[in-house]
Amino acid sequence: MQYDRTVQLEGSFEETSAAVREALAEQGFGVLTEIDVQSTLKAKLDHDMEPYLILGACNPALARQALEADRSIGLLLPCNVVVRTDGEHVIVQAVDPGTMVTLTGIAAMEPVAEEATRRLDAALSSLAGPSA
Repeated sequence: MQYDRTVQLEGSFEETSAAVREALAEQGFGVLTEIDVQSTLKAKLDHDMEPYLILGACNPALARQALEADRSIGLLLPCNVVVRTDGEHVIVQAVDPGTMVTLTGIAAMEPVAEEATRRLDAALSSLAGPSA
């Protein structure tokens, strides 16, 4: 089961992270949480790893619709977006909102997942540029 939507980009981690925030905002997502995995693992375990950022993105209207369909869906919110380096590239991955439907089996989640997918795909496409 594929549970991500991914683009591979050129550029710096910092520039890409900023561009991801902007692209998400243009699609109505706010970033509610931010986890700097690289810094956390260094501080807690003295472990070195590549830059790795987890952004908890939320579109309030879509979150409300999902919560109305199933109060337990909060376990799968917000939509996590990962920005990480892989060699010379920066990888941006978003959780596939269709996972909500697959995991819950709730038909009322389908239109929410479809709209969230459309918006996340638009954000990812804008990062990849006009050829995406």
